[in-house]
Amino acid sequence: MNQAPRARLAAVAVQLPSRYRTMTETRARIAASGGAYVPPPGLLEDLTGVRGVHLRDDGVQASDLAAAAARKALKAAGTGIGDVDLLLFAATSHDLLEPATAHIVAAKLGVRCPVFDVKNACNSMLNAMETACAFIAVRRYRTVLIACGETLTETTRWRLPDHEALLRAMPGYTVSDAGAALLLTAGPSGEGDPGVLSMSFGGDPTAWNACTVSGGGSMHGRSLDDEHTTLRLNGSLLSDALDLLPLTLAPHPDLEPIRASAFVALHQISLPQFHDTARKLRLPLARCMATVADHGNCGAASLPLQLAKAQEAERMEPGDLVGMIGLASGTSAGLVLLRW
Repeated sequence: MNQAPRARLAAVAVQLPSRYRTMTETRARIAASGGAYVPPPGLLEDLTGVRGVHLRDDGVQASDLAAAAARKALKAAGTGIGDVDLLLFAATSHDLLEPATAHIVAAKLGVRCPVFDVKNACNSMLNAMETACAFIAVRRYRTVLIACGETLTETTRWRLPDHEALLRAMPGYTVSDAGAALLLTAGPSGEGDPGVLSMSFGGDPTAWNACTVSGGGSMHGRSLDDEHTTLRLNGSLLSDALDLLPLTLAPHPDLEPIRASAFVALHQISLPQFHDTARKLRLPLARCMATVADHGNCGAASLPLQLAKAQEAERMEPGDLVGMIGLASGTSAGLVLLRW
């Protein structure tokens, strides 16, 4: 019997809005909001290690960022729009509650194939890869386009009553707007052939309340309360479930080949978190890239951003092993090993 085809990463692309907000500008907006508390100058930079975040232009939607990145990926791979068999939209953000944002992306690209959304917070892209790999392995689809559009800056909290509210809203000051795309195609699955070699996922669903944007769903559908419409940490500020999540991955056998990879993409929400997670997982920092300092937390676009930046810097060559480590609220974790 013929071997099942292997999903190969044919192209990766990102779309970063040109507008940029520094942490100094963020502090100024907090001050202008009229809230009772304003952080001291330099505190946001000291706590997060982030210099600024990307901002979409007025009227730009998550689907626009996703479609722009998708066009770049298709062009890089030399793939026509008619060759795409399946389109997945995978992001924390969305255009509307109904319909799936994948339909809007498809309309903007002119795609006439099956489409649907994959949503699992910052691990949305990794779970979309898992879905694409499964479809390709059983020969249901041959070319799968995964598009991501994040408009996360809309979850930033501006009016602060006190210092604790700042700390609970802290993830919202590091998030960026961004688009990303991965193009996966079917290829041979021999020992030295490129493509996705392994994937592992896990997590702790009992910690779903650790980090939330709770408005817009059945719990707080029409609420305009800042506690519901902005990104918020709900657990202990000293030892949150998201801080403990990397420890569940440390003994995982699939982590060993990732540690030895030529490049490792690791989800990043702040510079201290990046260094802390790399230490807990015993990752070689020289083979990682701290994109969060300049680009902020790009949500589900974070890992594709790091792959694209590493590719630009020629830090990966054909045949190299590349690791991807996803961490997300919910909570969930994912490990991906691929041959470039």
